[in-house]
Amino acid sequence: MPASETDKSCRRILIGICGGVAAYKMAEVVSTLAQSGHQVTVAMTRNAKRFIGVTTFRSLSGREVFMNPWKHSESPESPHIALARESDLMLISPCTMDMLSKLVSGRADDAVSLLAASIDRASCPVLLAPSMNATMLQQPATQRNMATLEEDGFTLLASGHGWQACRTDGAGRMPEPADLIASIETSLR
Repeated sequence: MPASETDKSCRRILIGICGGVAAYKMAEVVSTLAQSGHQVTVAMTRNAKRFIGVTTFRSLSGREVFMNPWKHSESPESPHIALARESDLMLISPCTMDMLSKLVSGRADDAVSLLAASIDRASCPVLLAPSMNATMLQQPATQRNMATLEEDGFTLLASGHGWQACRTDGAGRMPEPADLIASIETSLR
């Protein structure tokens, strides 16, 4: 039974982390949500591990990090199906250009995209926080993908503007942790 049916203050939240420099900011998001009493499960792409370690999220969430959809599970159903069914909300952040493309095309070849594909967005919102270089963000393909994902029922969070890892100032920054948490809390109401 989803946590939302038993206790409105404790929700089951999936956090999908992709391979972008801003992945380090997700440690604060996971920690804050867990300290607020939410059950947080982190899923990571292989490239996310290039920027921040699995141990960090296991420690902050108190739960195993979902990375291998084929790993044995206690549940009789596939682990990604069980996680998707039990969740109240999913946030993918940083949501890279590659992840946007995967979600549009229906490609589910890593833990994060597989979970997103398994969620019924009518009962479990999926928030996307695009994060990339300003040039990548403005690419016609990226703009088309974001428009398509909104039409498909995903919630896109506005990217910030400011200093980026590529040493430029522009659009495409991942929203700050406090803004991500506020968006999650608003979506859970």
